Amino acid sequence: MNINFESEKPIYIQIAEEIEDAILSGAFVEQSQVPSTTEISVTYKINPATVLKGINILVDSDILYKKRGLGMFVREGAVEIIQTKRKQAFFEEYIVNLINEAAKLKMEKQDIINLIERGFQNESN
Repeated sequence: MNINFESEKPIYIQIAEEIEDAILSGAFVEQSQVPSTTEISVTYKINPATVLKGINILVDSDILYKKRGLGMFVREGAVEIIQTKRKQAFFEEYIVNLINEAAKLKMEKQDIINLIERGFQNESN
C-alpha cells in the first residue's frame, strides 16, 4: 500500500482505493483474506479507526465481507463491482470534461477519436 499523508485525499479513502487496486491487480483474489485493521494500522502507523473507516467503505460497497472470528475477505464478484464503479467515475471525471473542452474548441467527434488513437500509439512506442 502506498499512503500519501500529504495528499488532500482523506487517508481512509486512500486505504479503500489501495485495497481495491490490490484486488484488481490480483494481489487479493476473490474469497481471499485481506490484512486486518490492526495489521494495516501498525504497518502504516495509522489510527485503527481510520483504517476501519476505509474497510467499511468496501464492506458497504459489497467488495469485502467479514467472516466472524477470521477477518475480512474479498467478496466473489468484487472485481466486477470495482471495475463498474471505476468505469463510471472515469466517465464522469474524464470523458465529460473531455467532451466539454472539445466543444469549446469546436472539435468534432472524429478529432477526439484521432487524438485518443494517437495517445495509444505513443503509449505503445
